Amino acid sequence: MRLVLTVLAALPTLAAAADGPRYRVLAQDKGKVAVVGADGKVEWEVECKYNSHDIHLLPTGNLLLHTGPATVTEMTPKKEVVWKYEAKPTAANKGRVEVHAFQRLADGNTMVAESGNRRIVEVDRDGKVVKEVPLTVRKPDPHRDTRLARKLDTGNYLVCHEADGCVREYDGTGKVVWEYALDLAGRPRAPGHGPEGHGTEVFGAVRLKSGNTLVAGGNNNRVVEVDTDGKVVWSVDQKELPGVTLAWVTTLHALPNGNVIVGNCHAGPDQPQLVEVTRDKKVVWAFKNHAVFGNNLAAAHVLDLPDGTRR
Repeated sequence: MRLVLTVLAALPTLAAAADGPRYRVLAQDKGKVAVVGADGKVEWEVECKYNSHDIHLLPTGNLLLHTGPATVTEMTPKKEVVWKYEAKPTAANKGRVEVHAFQRLADGNTMVAESGNRRIVEVDRDGKVVKEVPLTVRKPDPHRDTRLARKLDTGNYLVCHEADGCVREYDGTGKVVWEYALDLAGRPRAPGHGPEGHGTEVFGAVRLKSGNTLVAGGNNNRVVEVDTDGKVVWSVDQKELPGVTLAWVTTLHALPNGNVIVGNCHAGPDQPQLVEVTRDKKVVWAFKNHAVFGNNLAAAHVLDLPDGTRR
């Protein structure tokens, strides 16, 4: 077992409640990537000044990090860089390119969503693009073409398009095979990144084992689960959880028991940055550590979760 996992396992953990879960959190904010124990103490950290939108702890113990506007970096627990990919504008792209999502695949290649280039690529260990999938973008913007994207077990790709306000599923040729467009949920559009802001700028999505899709609405201030017909079958709205106000909803972790861990960015210093809710909308765990991470915690990978968790 690699160093980081060995170190994490050896350190003490405190539950959020007497019978609550015990989690550690890997996340980026305030100029660093850090692992924070459930006791609130920093167990590992490295400088990362870029405000990240994606982050992963790999099965090897290495970390896959978002270290620049278009840069994905693999780092060991000893803070050695062992792989890096920097996206460049394609010949057809006369502007800039940004990266907001990436994923290490089972074959060892890395999927990267390239905003501006309007494509997904799969990159090998030598940094060579071995597959390219074009994306449908209605409102092109190198900062807003995509947010989180994941390759599914089927080989398709589930992509969140922030500016378009929708989640699209693509097959391997770039054909859209499913789409869900967010709505304003009966509230007027409002500017701002905090709880006062409201729109359809989607951030994340997870395909569940049932075939339904769990959507982190970004500034939609809510989480929705939709079926294959786009019907909402479950949701958590902005002020539906006691003591919690959802602002910019980001990462999602779907646990095998049905619970969902929700990333809550830009919500303010009195609000949790992550919260776990049951299907009957009871809060069973919350992470609030504004001493280590601040109000811009968008990229989080919750540790110690059971096998079968989808993120």
